[in-house]
Amino acid sequence: MDKKLVLDISQAKCFCDEKLYNEVSKEVLKAHDLLRSKKGPGNDFLGWLDLPINYDSREFSLIKQAAAKIKQQSQVLLAIGIGGSYLGARSAIEMLKKYFGQKGVEVIFVGNHISSTYVADLLDYLKDKDFSINVISKSGTTTEPAIAFRIFKDYMEERYGKAEAKNRIYATTDKARGALKTLADAEGYQEFVVPDDIGGRYSVLTAVGLLPIAAAGVDIDEMMQGAKDAYFAYMEKDIDKNDALKYALIRNVLYRSGKKIEMLVNFEPKLNYFAEWWKQLYGESEGKDHKGIWITSAAFTTDLHSLGQMIQQGERTLFETVIAVEKPIKDQIINKTEDNLDGLNFLAGKSMDYVNKMAMNGTMLAHVDGGVPNIRVTVPNISAYTYGYMAYFFEIACGVSAYTLGVNPFDQPGVESYKKNMFALLGKPGYEAMTEELLKKLNK
Repeated sequence: MDKKLVLDISQAKCFCDEKLYNEVSKEVLKAHDLLRSKKGPGNDFLGWLDLPINYDSREFSLIKQAAAKIKQQSQVLLAIGIGGSYLGARSAIEMLKKYFGQKGVEVIFVGNHISSTYVADLLDYLKDKDFSINVISKSGTTTEPAIAFRIFKDYMEERYGKAEAKNRIYATTDKARGALKTLADAEGYQEFVVPDDIGGRYSVLTAVGLLPIAAAGVDIDEMMQGAKDAYFAYMEKDIDKNDALKYALIRNVLYRSGKKIEMLVNFEPKLNYFAEWWKQLYGESEGKDHKGIWITSAAFTTDLHSLGQMIQQGERTLFETVIAVEKPIKDQIINKTEDNLDGLNFLAGKSMDYVNKMAMNGTMLAHVDGGVPNIRVTVPNISAYTYGYMAYFFEIACGVSAYTLGVNPFDQPGVESYKKNMFALLGKPGYEAMTEELLKKLNK
């Protein structure tokens, strides 16, 4: 495979009206121009666009130094954050580290939910392990990570003392203001910046993602090189030569053709958390003004045994985007048995990856025959370089797709609604007027 990423829309375009395809093509080109000119809605949050060629080399060096220090001082790094403050890092680490018996620092994510049992079990787990903390929050007041940081900061100070604790806590936060910035300055934590012009879901290639990724032992130089090469690849203004534009185009055409749900599918479990990152990227960017493709994900062949029937014969509102990996990290040959009780001797001498690829091809053909358009994104391998390249591909396509849809890709006003209700029910000062009304609704 010569190209770093190959997009095949042939099994989706056949479901599209040619006239509509051509009309949306013009809109996609305008959306791309709007994104590149930085004149569209949300243009204050376009720092990610040029990041691969314009990142702060000094901070990048400090990230690598801090990661080396964490590796020396700790067995475990707690990465405390939620949403874009953890999904990018987790997606990269899950994709790039060994399934079992991984060496080096274990990165454990906390502060992305409010499970008391998880926190209690984690405290028990840490009792015989040296650990560090990377707390990631622009404000320092987001409920889930703020609760987690309170608990684990207290435990760290009790165990190591305040002087040593400050040597083990790394704060990734706003450069000038906010509760976490104030605390980090006062306590003397090493600080990294959450950029003002990059939203959380686009922040994986900043210190937000790179510090825990580097601490886990991933080569972040290689990752940034992948993103840099993608940056240049997707500047092309010809849709036929720019797979990011083509992806934005085909998904918008399918959406307008009644395909309202997109399922990101992988045949390699290492990509499961990449799908979680992708869901936030597209869900928060496009789900506005009562518009947007509903995004979901599946891991095949596992989920074919639970979702396969619905995909094959359910309501025809779905299309699939399949991430295919050309070459596995490792492969395994299937042996012949004398009794052949499982009836699988016809696979003897073949590799598991070959079987997996035939399962992928067979599934795609069946789903297309069943009326489910399929888009295929093929990458050469699982590597830090591929991660950076693929992440930038989906980011560019997302910005263009959202502008084509007619929404601001870079805000998320809807996420505040549940927070206001939660604060009122918890009795947070300033929300008293809402509390009585909400209690009445709950008690109806």
